[in-house]
Amino acid sequence: MNSALTDPVAPLDARLTTIPRPEPVLSREETEALTSRQREILDGLTSLIADGFSHLTMADLAGRLGCSLRTLYGIAPSRDLLVLAACDRNLWEIGRTARDAVGPSGASSALDGVRRYLLAATQAVNSTTPAFSADMAAMPGGQELNNAHGSYLVAVTKELLDLAVEQGEIQPVETLVVAHAMAGISNVFIQPDVIGALPGTPKEASDTIVDLVLRGLTALPITPPTNMEKP
Repeated sequence: MNSALTDPVAPLDARLTTIPRPEPVLSREETEALTSRQREILDGLTSLIADGFSHLTMADLAGRLGCSLRTLYGIAPSRDLLVLAACDRNLWEIGRTARDAVGPSGASSALDGVRRYLLAATQAVNSTTPAFSADMAAMPGGQELNNAHGSYLVAVTKELLDLAVEQGEIQPVETLVVAHAMAGISNVFIQPDVIGALPGTPKEASDTIVDLVLRGLTALPITPPTNMEKP
């Protein structure tokens, strides 16, 4: 069966656009009001706080970023909201890259789309450190931000799995359950009580689970639906 994502029966883009996206930390108006320098600061802030940020004040951040306090307060009224805005911006950018990875020119099938999407999306946890994980967990709004983006990840994965079932690539399964196992596991691996015990990075652990689940799905025999009606 042809399972290309360009199948007119199930246009992928139309299906994915119906999935509600996470509410951004900065509104569209607030984002549009940012100067080019403020955008650069948000983009660079994620690297600066990669090893934790609970010990850093707004003044510390301004000094390390080479900008004024006024510039930072022009983005957000507090350090925590500034960190949330920077992390959210980074997650949105990774999300756009992941979506592009499953476009018609990227993936050859719905199941290939699942793999490509999740391998790109798990880049979000590639550099997560125990210190950063602990600070995000302790900061108001930190877990909520991760959960919001994680829920979107699960929803997109479920839609791709649904398409794989419809196109006969895999046996009918509880796609929501499988999506949580594949896409929701990243949030587990970055929890403070888990990340320190991992043998590698959270991304490596997440990608291992994705590969294992995909192998299991493709190993299941695909059987046609049976007609339960008696002649």
